Amino acid sequence: MTIRITDVGTRAAIVEKELGQSRPGDTNNVSIYSPGTSVVVTEITTIIITNTTANTPSFRIFLDTNGTTYDQTTALWYDVLMTPNGTYYRDVEIYMNDSDGNLAVRTDAANEITFTVYGVEITKA
Repeated sequence: MTIRITDVGTRAAIVEKELGQSRPGDTNNVSIYSPGTSVVVTEITTIIITNTTANTPSFRIFLDTNGTTYDQTTALWYDVLMTPNGTYYRDVEIYMNDSDGNLAVRTDAANEITFTVYGVEITKA
């Protein structure tokens, strides 16, 4: 994706940051990141998933670029099995440009997996 400075006007803020972190307390889908209304585009650069137990839970990650559908049609990773006390680290290039969009996570066991997402937001200044 190419962003021209004219797309955001002559003033834009580019911020690298933690976009979200979640340790789901149940087995429901949880939105971990949704761009704010002032965000022109977000690049998700890193996803870290950590299993803090000796169990082997699985996880799912969904990207619905314009809504909240979290199923096989929006799955990026689906039922990935974690190793005990393991960490899954992935460098990615995922772009979002709609404030209705959501990056969501789910685990099959409560309070066992922590999800952390880093990236870059380009906002109207």
